[in-house]
Amino acid sequence: MGKRLFDLILAAAGLLLLAPVLLLVAVWIKLDSPGPVLFRQERIGRFGQPFLIHKFRSMRVDNAGAQITVGADPRITRAGRFIRAAKLDELPQLWDVLRGAMSFVGPRPEVARYVALYPTELRDIVLSVRPGITDLASLEYRNESDLLAQASDPEREYVEVIMPAKLAFATAYARQHDLAGDLHIIWRTVRAVWG
Repeated sequence: MGKRLFDLILAAAGLLLLAPVLLLVAVWIKLDSPGPVLFRQERIGRFGQPFLIHKFRSMRVDNAGAQITVGADPRITRAGRFIRAAKLDELPQLWDVLRGAMSFVGPRPEVARYVALYPTELRDIVLSVRPGITDLASLEYRNESDLLAQASDPEREYVEVIMPAKLAFATAYARQHDLAGDLHIIWRTVRAVWG
């Protein structure tokens, strides 16, 4: 089974089976704080093409500030704390997988300002595959916001330490990936979130 067909089947099944959960989370967000249910942001996808990623909104609408989340970020709403911890905020990305902008497994998509910092020799490799909902870097840096909270300069820590490490995972994945490896990453993600 090809990767795209696998993504289509899994995303369609996920949206169908999780429809009640999606509805409950949407209602909770709406009741918890003013603003839209979904958060949309431009990210850089396959071959450097921008696309809008979809997430459940977990921050206040007036969340102007850094594009990275640090520790107990005061911008996060009450509902947002839970849906982030349970990774429910990522569920709308099933739609992004279904429409072909993303895959289940692949390098997490970044905003343009961070992609511009990728070393030239790695940028084309990493962007040769569809970005994913999960990958090994997401598992290794699941506590990224806590790590950034410990840094004196979170932005610099992200750019100089965490992003290069994530890029190494992304490059390795782009160079060699298969369905068995994707299934293993999905299984590890389920265990990390719900284990």
